[in-house]
Amino acid sequence: MRRILLLVTDLNIGGTPTVVRELAVRLAPLAKAAGGEVQVASLSPRGPVSDQIEAAGIQVSALNAKGPRDARVVARLHRLITRQHIDTVFSFLVHANAAAAAVSLFARNIRFIQSIQTTQPDPKWHWRVQKIAQRAAEKIVVPSPSVAISAAEWSDVPSNKIIIIPNALDPHEFEGLPVPPQTDDFPIGFLGRLDPIKRIPDLVEALAQIPRAHLHIFGEGSERAEIERTAIQLGLTRRLTLHGPVHRPQDALSQIRLLVLPSAAEGFGLVLIEAMAAGIPVVATDVPGIRDVVKNELTGLLVPPAQPQKLADAINRLINDPLLRNRLIEAASRDVRERFTWDIVLPKYRQLLGL
Repeated sequence: MRRILLLVTDLNIGGTPTVVRELAVRLAPLAKAAGGEVQVASLSPRGPVSDQIEAAGIQVSALNAKGPRDARVVARLHRLITRQHIDTVFSFLVHANAAAAAVSLFARNIRFIQSIQTTQPDPKWHWRVQKIAQRAAEKIVVPSPSVAISAAEWSDVPSNKIIIIPNALDPHEFEGLPVPPQTDDFPIGFLGRLDPIKRIPDLVEALAQIPRAHLHIFGEGSERAEIERTAIQLGLTRRLTLHGPVHRPQDALSQIRLLVLPSAAEGFGLVLIEAMAAGIPVVATDVPGIRDVVKNELTGLLVPPAQPQKLADAINRLINDPLLRNRLIEAASRDVRERFTWDIVLPKYRQLLGL
């Protein structure tokens, strides 16, 4: 019998909360069949993904931390673990990993597993905190070889502690999405948090060199004002739409015909496999994390980061070459089914968690 707590920093719309939701939904019936239970907790107040998880019949607890320095969240986490008789804590991202590590100092007979989901070098203090926190973990789960390298180099995680388990999806959930109609403005899109590491202004600058495109941006975050400023400065406001966050990636993917991810770093890039499963070609940057998912010229196009002209060239190439688009779409769809489905990935989690 296993009583597992999946602990994450927040449950707002984003890649890691989505990973936690999908994992919880698939682990819960397995644990229940063995007389156990899977629960989810966030350090932060409730977010939209909390409702999605609860809709699947899984208990969600918000520990309501006031900020990253709210040490009282550790006591609340310990009380939750004790009250719910949790025997395994699986935490995601540095703040949750640090909180779980703090609880481990005075909790006994509990397995602690952590997950690192990024290759982002800054802020460097995150990696210093992770270096201390990882000592409390039995295993460290990472979604890609690039994250494994970062964890080893920047947080001194021993190689025998690291387990690579890629992110996954159910491809059937992305089949048959509506295709935007053919128009003079080819709909291209970005989907994700509007964070500086995503380098979305590079994509706006590239748009100036893509005469046939309209850019759709789905998501919210601190970079929104900079994106708007860049669009105004370049006179592109009529060719760009900021939609705000969407609750389902399918709602965004059904409005575009090409996905662009111009990040400076990624741990994996969940949106890439979502687009690939939906039959949408991808253009992305050749950086750690992304290059573990997209095979250049085979399943998508990769370009150097921070080079808007190279980004524009790749996008124009796909817009103007339907044969290339179709070739990439077919290969990407096969690749997702061979590497990134839950049928392939879930057994790895079952073995790790003893389910």
